Amino acid sequence: MGADGVEIDVHLCQGELIVIHDSTLNRTTNGRGPLRRKTLEQLRALDAGKGERIPFLREVLDLVDRRGLVNIELKGRGTAEPVLAVVREYLERGWKPEDFLISSFRRTELRRLRNCGVPIGVLFGRSARLFRPLGRALNAWSIHVPLSQVTPRLVSRVHADGRKIFVFTANERADMERMAEMGVDAIFSDFPDRWTDMNFGG
Repeated sequence: MGADGVEIDVHLCQGELIVIHDSTLNRTTNGRGPLRRKTLEQLRALDAGKGERIPFLREVLDLVDRRGLVNIELKGRGTAEPVLAVVREYLERGWKPEDFLISSFRRTELRRLRNCGVPIGVLFGRSARLFRPLGRALNAWSIHVPLSQVTPRLVSRVHADGRKIFVFTANERADMERMAEMGVDAIFSDFPDRWTDMNFGG
């Protein structure tokens, strides 16, 4: 579809990083209940849609194989160091730091990665007006902001601070065009084929 990268969410289960959005199984698999109450074997036996299994982080990285940026969002507690360890494995195999972006709403996790040498993205659930001190404290490469909170002034302020601004989630073409006009660096979308003919800068 021409997308420049993919965004995935990771949780830690019995020492293994699994790729799944929610902390519960009900919405995206045929299982029920919290992830933390299942063994790794139980999780891998579930159907995550059309016979697919909940993948390990390494499986996703092998599948992407440097064809695009991999934005790894840290969802669960204690994910920072294990994710960094996996990323370093792939750096040793020839991947580049710019092939990765590690992001999270979890400030505590991101603080552990402040000087890891891999780009860091800070997610904001509501207003990002106070992005500057946090962005600097975490040495963030990018600021990730909800679509509803993006303004031309915010885009200018983020760029003036030397950071990228990524926007989630833009699915309608009108919103995509509006973000392009504001000069955002990237958008997250469930429909990348709707915007691959548009220029988003980064």
